[in-house]
Amino acid sequence: MATQSSMPRRILLTGAAGGIGTAFRRYAGDRYWFRLADRVTHNLADAATQGHDVLALDIAELAACQEACKTIDTVIHLAADAGPGADFYGSLLDNNIKGTYNVFRAAKDQGCRRVIFARSAQVMAGYPRDVQAHPETPVRPVNMYGVSKCFGEAVASYFTHAEGLSSIAIRIGAYDVGRYDVNWLRRDPNAHILSTYVSERDLNRLLVRCVEAADVQFAIVHGISDNRFKRLDLTSTRNLLGYAPQDDAFDIFADHLRDWLQD
Repeated sequence: MATQSSMPRRILLTGAAGGIGTAFRRYAGDRYWFRLADRVTHNLADAATQGHDVLALDIAELAACQEACKTIDTVIHLAADAGPGADFYGSLLDNNIKGTYNVFRAAKDQGCRRVIFARSAQVMAGYPRDVQAHPETPVRPVNMYGVSKCFGEAVASYFTHAEGLSSIAIRIGAYDVGRYDVNWLRRDPNAHILSTYVSERDLNRLLVRCVEAADVQFAIVHGISDNRFKRLDLTSTRNLLGYAPQDDAFDIFADHLRDWLQD
């Protein structure tokens, strides 16, 4: 019989049917036990046959979030409306404002160890392209989606410093799920995208480091690959988490650089 210490961590993954969630579940499905939550779950049916839990969840409902967080060790909160032009009252208020608060509130109330919150490099998009952002650089969003992610960072800070819940916020760059040619990133790449690029395998490894890191109460970390030119500085992310990204967009897209760097 397995002891408590040998049992896998129990992770609530919100937004589990999305690109990042799907890739991480497939990468870490043998390492962790997942409660896979999304508003629409038909793409998660195969996970149930592998011993994971599948849950239809509307994060705008606090009571539903409380149920989802029961018996969970770590929450990876990916669910959000990620559209730069998303309507505030029509979507962002429920999905990115209420939903973020509800997940943190429920995680604290249900005794979860940590919340890992997916943010976006959009919170720094207002800076000129030649400015490299550090975790301590003041945020400068250019749309209300970015503003909603700034709100999430403040929520994470509050729950850590006022209520003692360990929180890590990841500023995720231009995500290249599966390196598929149909991916928007590959259809319309440019110099800015190359500097914020993050590969599937690098982000998967960063998420594992965020789950496993000991003695981290609050941190903002950067989710990009080891690109030759980096929009987001990786120094503190490497030092804090032992993050060692393997990919470089400027190598991956080398055959196309001459055309793309004209922008």
